[in-house]
Amino acid sequence: MTKYIAILLLSIQTLPAFSQHTIRQPNAIPLHGEWLFTLDPAAVGEREQWYRDNYPTNRWDKVTVPHCFSADNRYLNYTGNTWCRRTFPWQPAANKRVLLHFDGAYYETILWINNQKVGSHEGGYTPFEFDITEYLKAGENTVAVSVNNNTWRRGTIPGAKDEYREADAQGGQFPGWLNYGGLLRPVYLTVEPAVYVENVKVEATPDLAKGTATLRVKTRIRNTTGQTASPRPAFIVVQNGRTLTVPWKTRTEPVGASQTAVLIAETSLKPADVTLWSLDNPQLYQLSVVMAGDTTTTNFGIRKVEVRNTQLLLNGQPIKVAGGNRVIDYPGLGSMEPDWLIEKDLRLMKEAGMELQRLTHYTPSETIYDWADRNGMLIITEAGNWQLSPKQMDNDTIRTKFRQQFREMAERDWNHPSVIAYSVGNEYLSETPAGQRWTKDMIAYARSLDSTRLYTFASMRLNILPKKPEDEASQYVDFVSTNTYGNHLHVLKHIHSLYPDKPIFISEYGIRSDTKSGEAGQVSHLEQFLKDIRQLPYVIGASWWSFNDYQSRFHGTNPNGYRPWGLVRPDRSKRPLYETHREEMAPVTIEKLSFTPGPEGQHQLQVRVTARKDFPAYTVKGYLVRVARSYTPGESRINARSETPGYNLPTLQPGQSADITIPVRGFDQTITLDVVKPTGFSIVSKTIDLTNDPRTSNR
Repeated sequence: MTKYIAILLLSIQTLPAFSQHTIRQPNAIPLHGEWLFTLDPAAVGEREQWYRDNYPTNRWDKVTVPHCFSADNRYLNYTGNTWCRRTFPWQPAANKRVLLHFDGAYYETILWINNQKVGSHEGGYTPFEFDITEYLKAGENTVAVSVNNNTWRRGTIPGAKDEYREADAQGGQFPGWLNYGGLLRPVYLTVEPAVYVENVKVEATPDLAKGTATLRVKTRIRNTTGQTASPRPAFIVVQNGRTLTVPWKTRTEPVGASQTAVLIAETSLKPADVTLWSLDNPQLYQLSVVMAGDTTTTNFGIRKVEVRNTQLLLNGQPIKVAGGNRVIDYPGLGSMEPDWLIEKDLRLMKEAGMELQRLTHYTPSETIYDWADRNGMLIITEAGNWQLSPKQMDNDTIRTKFRQQFREMAERDWNHPSVIAYSVGNEYLSETPAGQRWTKDMIAYARSLDSTRLYTFASMRLNILPKKPEDEASQYVDFVSTNTYGNHLHVLKHIHSLYPDKPIFISEYGIRSDTKSGEAGQVSHLEQFLKDIRQLPYVIGASWWSFNDYQSRFHGTNPNGYRPWGLVRPDRSKRPLYETHREEMAPVTIEKLSFTPGPEGQHQLQVRVTARKDFPAYTVKGYLVRVARSYTPGESRINARSETPGYNLPTLQPGQSADITIPVRGFDQTITLDVVKPTGFSIVSKTIDLTNDPRTSNR
């Protein structure tokens, strides 16, 4: 039996294209497709035993799982209890365990199998599973699931805020996004041996001076038998289809009956076997852990992320890049994320220069991180705490729930090289004693799970300009994250004066498209913002709020239900801001030097390509300039590298330039050039006028 962690695979069940969702394990038995569904607004289903296999369901509806009932027109924006159920045939096998997996169900889930309650889970965006072996029988089995999306209570994460500020007491208790409910992500079965690999963590650490790397593999093994087991896993590393020959040092120990244990193995890779993962060279490896009857495979990358003074370093090189916040919201889908939508959104983000982002206040589909791993993107992933009050942050129950959801997030995502940092919350009162305690304690807890990442939180309180660094919880982070809307230059300079040795990441900034200045105001806002931050060498990133418009019940939402912050509208059509962001956030600029007409319609255009030295700024390597072709509306430029011949750029450090001569044939009055990344993304386009006097610069 083979399992894969964080490797793409479409459901083996034939589904419409709009329904396809990635399943983590290739041996999964999907429970997608038709389920029976009903609302339970009076919350009487459990008392009346709606989970019984003989309970009449003739008045229940049919839905297709994964399913977001909030976006289903039959139950639009419903909040409360719901029930889903279906049957499946089964034939139990000896010495096997059957696990039922939910990759995400919002928010509280209770499971019954064959009239017996199996267990429950709280948390809307992280995966969970149940061992249902003892509940199954030969023949038809009935699975019933109760899902409740009422997160307007103060004991949920995220949940309704306490009235700790006057604004909240006047109706501002709702989270900033809709509480989309349902079995939102894949639901499936896996069959495991009696002793199986539960999780694998790969810690890949490069030695940048020597070109080598060390791998430290932590394998969590579960023994479900009544006897002590002594597993002896083997390890296989594959790079680009080539199996590497490496010696392993292992520390193994017996796993007690009905216990789990973590086994540790280590090895070193020689320079010939090490290719560093980066934005423009996202090299992935595969590690397989092999035991008798059980193989688990995970992707990983080798890269080094660190903070040094006010710089963010990727593989030893300073990097400053833009990003965007992405709210999980799409018309007709709610917070479901089928594969086609992830592909669409992330390509649009990548082509707009969004390379480093705190995506949102909760955990998106793992397919997001798979895509980011393969295509080169840096992500700060965040859990749970959205404007929790001091009382909530000091509440032991809330703290326990947060730790649980953070652990589920970290254990799912810790092998993704795209994940460079974790955030322990957004916009809480970080200057209060409770906010200080939360930040310090939750970062300490998170580091105990994963010490290989950087840690931060998104502060909104630095805008009130505390006078001393100890006045605010950013003293505990590796880099400062600030949500700052306006007065950027003044605020950022003050933050730097408080924390002169920490880089600053602007986790949110932006302006809505429905202000008095309209969509043009978004463009001018971005232009002024860049004039400000390009003066500040300690700003390492800036993530626009938000990439897309989204629905909300938060104060100030438009009558159509949307908050129009986006570079793109709800249907992903582009606002004028999109193209401005794309041009301004590219790491290079293009300018015309000269155009020399020649005989027989053969001319020469000379252009200068310059790597920005302020923001964004990083080493440009392996890029090319290509004569662009025409694109149909909405068509992606992802395959631009292979479409037409290109002109290679030399490696450029920030501030360096290269002059390129491009032959031009014919009598067109303009020509459009694309700059293309090594990964194939066209990141900036420049249309150049060829009609000017050839001796006149068009800079």
